[in-house]
Amino acid sequence: MSVERVFPYNAPTPRGPYSPAVRAGDFIFVSGQGPVDPVTDKVSPGDIRHETNLVLSNIRRILETCGAAPADVVKCSVFLRDGREFARMNEVYAEFFGANRPARTTVEAKFADPEMRVEIDCVAYKPR
Repeated sequence: MSVERVFPYNAPTPRGPYSPAVRAGDFIFVSGQGPVDPVTDKVSPGDIRHETNLVLSNIRRILETCGAAPADVVKCSVFLRDGREFARMNEVYAEFFGANRPARTTVEAKFADPEMRVEIDCVAYKPR
């Protein structure tokens, strides 16, 4: 099995010593994505809907670089600054994945960047 570290040109720059995605065989592990605008490469704070849309758009860009799509995602972890925003985040999330619902864990978390409301990571399965 080969391991490939993926650094998409059209996704936010990592904020630390990690790869945006790692492809290991037929699995793609996407690192946690925050609400970073890929054009400015800066956090774009807003309401939970705005931030969730931005996070999921970044995940889509990374998946596409790996030859995958949201339908290939098998597991997500969602981290929310405020658990009371779950329903509004979930509306955007449900629209993004449609009928292709991955397994998911959602937890309330404190972020290093206090402006962030949401971070999502995922695992996709896409045979080569």
